[in-house]
Formats: sequence, structure tokens, C-alpha cells
Amino acid sequence: MTPTRKQRFGTTDALLLLMALIWGVNFSIVKFGTTVFAPLAFTGLRVIIAAVVLLGIGAARNKPWPRRNDILALMGLGMLGNGLYQIFFVEGIARTNVANAALIVAAAPAFIAIVSRVGGVERVHKRVLGGIALSLVGVALVVLGSARSHQGESTFLGTMLVFAGTICWTAFTVLLQPYARRLDPIHLSGLTMLGGCIPMVFATPRALMATDWANVGLPAWGSIFYASIISMGVAYLFWYRGLRVLGATRTAVYGNLQPVIAIAVAWIFLGEPPTTWQGVGTATIMTGLFLTRT
Repeated sequence: MTPTRKQRFGTTDALLLLMALIWGVNFSIVKFGTTVFAPLAFTGLRVIIAAVVLLGIGAARNKPWPRRNDILALMGLGMLGNGLYQIFFVEGIARTNVANAALIVAAAPAFIAIVSRVGGVERVHKRVLGGIALSLVGVALVVLGSARSHQGESTFLGTMLVFAGTICWTAFTVLLQPYARRLDPIHLSGLTMLGGCIPMVFATPRALMATDWANVGLPAWGSIFYASIISMGVAYLFWYRGLRVLGATRTAVYGNLQPVIAIAVAWIFLGEPPTTWQGVGTATIMTGLFLTRT
């Protein structure tokens, strides 16, 4: 299905709102999980579990799999979007505040719109370009403010790692869109997740072997379940549907809600109150993304 310029709010929009809720909560889930597991052990487990579940569902449906060339292409893209992105993200969020990470990720629609315009994937109008500029200013404010957190320690490295992951996610989203329009979303999700396992094979063994498995409690396993099955399984299927129906830019903009949800959840459950820099960055990014959406 080719994305159309004007569509009424429907099932796809509702699923993307649910996706934003799931991913907004996921920031605090991952932050908690990395206090029990080493960051690389945590992300390795969640990617492998998600890949096994999604590929199992795909195999059980008895639908023909994509051609070999498509499989290889999807696995290559998965190395970028579900491998490198997840490594940068988890290492970053372990070193910065949830709010900083959520605000950087929330600016992804601006980067996606830029790449889509340059690559000729989607047209971007002048108003959208103004929104992109505001979003980028907001990102700069968050990065600047991350030099010192509310507790006095530097969170700059973590923020920059999340930013690097966002660049990977941007490329992944734009390059994946042609496949999302014509391939089955279960197969798409399973194969890209399988590709994401490849970097994990090299990055995570030492962290997994160093894990004290006997002292991993039920809440930690619950965080793995949520971050893999719910966040990387269910929510990803909603996201792939959005790519197919609405296109990369409009789907990405539904991430606007993520920082609001993530900051509220982190404040309540992790005791991370928003800072002034984050507040100014939020207002700037959200204004820019509003212009992008309208």
C-alpha cells in the first residue's frame, strides 16, 4: 500500500499511539534492567528473544517467505536498526537520564524527514523544514544540558551514544520503507531482528558470561520480557504497519508522545525530575514536531 497524503484517523493511528505508549514506558524499563544486567547482556537477551519469537510466529503461519535477496537485505538492515542502534541505545541510556534519551530519540522524525527529502523518498514542504530546524535546536539544547545532570554528574557521553543510535535508526527507517510496503510485517520484523542478532554475537558474550544469573530476580526478568516481547515484538509490528500505510515521516512523528510519557514515568518510578534544559528542549522539539506533523 502506498502512503497517501491525507487519511483520516483510523486503526493504524490508534496502533501507533499504543506503540508510542509502549516505547515511552520502555525507557524506564531498560534503565531499570541495566541496573541488574550489564547493558550489553540486557540488550543481547532482548534482541535474541524477540528474534526467536517473531521468527517462530512467522514459521507457524505457513506463508511464503521473501526471496533470498530480500532476506539478505532485511538482515543487513537489521544489523543497523536492531543491532547497532540497540547497542548504542542501551549503552547510552545506562549513562544518561531517561529524559535526555527520550528527547534525543524524539527528534528522529526530523532526521528521517531530512533523509527522506534528500533521497527522494518523500516530499517535505517548507513548514516541515521549519519544524525540523526547531527540532534540531531542541536536540542541541538537550545535548548541551546533558553536560551536567540534576545530581551533578556528566551525562554527555550517554546522550551522545543515544544520538548515534538515533542516526542508525534514521537510516534503518528510510531504507526499510520500500520493503515495508510490499512484504509481510511478521517476516519483515523477524528477519530484521535476526539481522540484529549478528552484532550481538560479537558484542555480548563477555557480558552474558559475567552475569550472576542466580541473583537475577523476577522484576529483572520482567524487564527483559517487556523490552523484548512487548517493545521489540508487538510495538515493532505496529511500527511496520505505519511505515506501510502512512510512510516513514508520518509514522516517525507518532514518537512525539514518547518523551512526555518517558519523562513522566521516569519521574514517578525512577525519581528523575526534569531539568530546565530538558524542559526548554522538550518545548522546542515538540513545537518543531508539531509543525512537521501539520
